[in-house]
Amino acid sequence: MPPTLASLVHHSALKLTVRAGGDRLDVPVRWAHVSELADPVPYMEGGELLLITALQLDAEDAEAMRRYVKRLVGAGVVGLGFAVGVNYADIPKAVVEAAQHEGLPLLEVPRRTPFLAISKAVSAAIAADQYRAVTAGFAAQRELTRQALSDGPEGLLAALASQVDGWAALYDASGAVVATAPEWAGRRAARLTADVERLRERPAPASAVVGAGGGDDDGERDRVELHSLGTGRRPRAALAVGTAATLGTAERYALHSAIALLTLTTERSRSLQAAEQRIGAAVLRMLLAGEPDHARAVAGDLYGELLDAPYRIVVAESASPPAGATAPEGKASRPTAGALVAADTNGDPLGGLTECLESAAARAGEAVLVVPEGERLVVLAVDGGAAVGACEEFAAALEGARAEASASSAVPGSASGSGSSGSSGSSGSSVSSGYSGHSGDEDELVVGMSGPAGPIAAAAAYKQAEQALSVARRRGRVLVGHEQLAAGSVVPLLADDAVRAFADGLLRPLYAHDATGRGDLVASLRAWLSRHGQWDAAAADLGVHRHTLRYRMRRVEEILGRSLDDPDVRMELWLALKTTAAVGE
Repeated sequence: MPPTLASLVHHSALKLTVRAGGDRLDVPVRWAHVSELADPVPYMEGGELLLITALQLDAEDAEAMRRYVKRLVGAGVVGLGFAVGVNYADIPKAVVEAAQHEGLPLLEVPRRTPFLAISKAVSAAIAADQYRAVTAGFAAQRELTRQALSDGPEGLLAALASQVDGWAALYDASGAVVATAPEWAGRRAARLTADVERLRERPAPASAVVGAGGGDDDGERDRVELHSLGTGRRPRAALAVGTAATLGTAERYALHSAIALLTLTTERSRSLQAAEQRIGAAVLRMLLAGEPDHARAVAGDLYGELLDAPYRIVVAESASPPAGATAPEGKASRPTAGALVAADTNGDPLGGLTECLESAAARAGEAVLVVPEGERLVVLAVDGGAAVGACEEFAAALEGARAEASASSAVPGSASGSGSSGSSGSSGSSVSSGYSGHSGDEDELVVGMSGPAGPIAAAAAYKQAEQALSVARRRGRVLVGHEQLAAGSVVPLLADDAVRAFADGLLRPLYAHDATGRGDLVASLRAWLSRHGQWDAAAADLGVHRHTLRYRMRRVEEILGRSLDDPDVRMELWLALKTTAAVGE
């Protein structure tokens, strides 16, 4: 610890005598300073032992001494050393009484003790304290390194908590608590979720000092330091360290060592990440090629367990709207998921989804295979596992934010409606302003998820995911699962350009006929098909005689050159009518 007044008094070579404030000698001394100025306060920083001979002071004036000592105390001076035998044979009573009144320790310096000796003693003690701190820091670094190598992050946290006499917690990239030391610190660490989230929004490295005071359950207030871990713009993890007081030099060394070691642990090298991605891509290619045995051999321990249970394939794309696409005049452009996650993923929704899935899988101790393919992401995740659940939650959050932003942009006079970004104190306004003047530069996240599958059905599962992705894009949804296609209607699948072109070509002659005003063949055909060819029921729906309807159906056959007795023809006409109706809606 740094030198104190008590340690100086006990220094045998200095021969100092306590004349006042003997109960306050444990205060640390930052420096020893000599000043004969009548007012040295402007040159004080606090924590000094001031040494004087009272050369320019009327040390016997009680009022002047009270003012002098009071100003010293106000400036943070921790002690006053008065040399006797120079200007005064003894310390004047006025100085002693003023020191006693203000509670300022007063030390008598004998004539044979030069001020330089006191300054050297303080300097040597400070240097020794710094050396001890550095030595302790190196020892802590060795211990932290040993724990990190033998027991991983958990062992490192335990060693760090011991070094700082407090607690430590590690958070993953999503802000969830991964490990704490001691175990009882879990509740305190969980209270810092919002603070960790705010820290993650800042480029790494970043730090903050917050309070994680307990409630009635522990009755303590901690000083907590938060530090981001990582070398990229997006921190991959965060460290929290809680202590009862400000960290000392040795504790600070230990903390910095822990930050470096945890960064190395959590921020894997680029080459290792690239190697794992290549293995994952190879496993995926083999599965899609119908070679599950080879895929399992290549997967090894890295992804092997993923192939031992049913899994789902997720295909995600960051697809921009068509170039030059603009919102209809007078309407706000539809909010994109890319803008919704911009604050949390720096405009990279695929990166945000990857981070979310990998963090969830890591917390659950399950494998997940993530393969980036340009603007597409392919994921193999355990069916019913944490990664699949995280994907659904991620999409649901974006859907909810999109709906909220759409509602905000519809408010008259809002930023989106006026085409200006605007600014408002509310979060809703700030979200909606992110979509005003949307020009297609921001990416929109679209996700398709397969049903449960096994290694031998990977190709089919991939096809399911792609079909679900296509439907999600057409519906304007963030996520569509294969089950939703099976349980829903086939009509949304008709919104394909090729299907629409076929429908338009098939029905164009009927629309051309109706445009001349010589009959309503399209409506009559729709009514007749919807009534399964029942003449009376269809005629009643149209409000015409059944013979009129029979005539119109003969005209349909003549114009199209097809027989309505053919079930394939009826099916094609019905689907064509549904397709044009869907486009009209």
